[in-house]
Amino acid sequence: MSTTNTTKKAAKNEVVASKASRKKVQKFIVPFEGEYFYAIGRRKSAIAQVRVYKKNNSSDKEYIVNGKSMKEYFPTSHEWDFFNEPIILTGSEGKVVVSVLVRGGGLSGQAQAVRLGIARALTKMDEGLRPILKSSNLLTRDSRVVERKKPGLRKARRRPQWSKR
Repeated sequence: MSTTNTTKKAAKNEVVASKASRKKVQKFIVPFEGEYFYAIGRRKSAIAQVRVYKKNNSSDKEYIVNGKSMKEYFPTSHEWDFFNEPIILTGSEGKVVVSVLVRGGGLSGQAQAVRLGIARALTKMDEGLRPILKSSNLLTRDSRVVERKKPGLRKARRRPQWSKR
């Protein structure tokens, strides 16, 4: 009886260990040093943790997303525009360095979450930028999410096709 208890305990410990290993999130080392301004941006199911640093010296990679450069991580110029919009609008290009850890959602939702996070961090850095960002609706969180699927339906609202026979 003691062997089955130890076997059950061992199996339980393995399950706990496997769950813990799944929960581990890769933390990317931020290559920048110094004072930073932190903010979180969200869109759909994407969450972006943004750090905006004041630029001290010239570095070749100014925008890092999950350990990669922004142009490597976001493949299209459409996402680049989302990323750069608050920076260009406030005239901060060349003055700030951005490091982002983004998870969840798709690329478009991630890019929009990063945009909100950068805008929030820039307002923490300089409160004078708030009216500029507010007038462009960059400080407003887009709270629209996918509607849940209801029981008996194919999708959220799509009903099964009716057949007479």
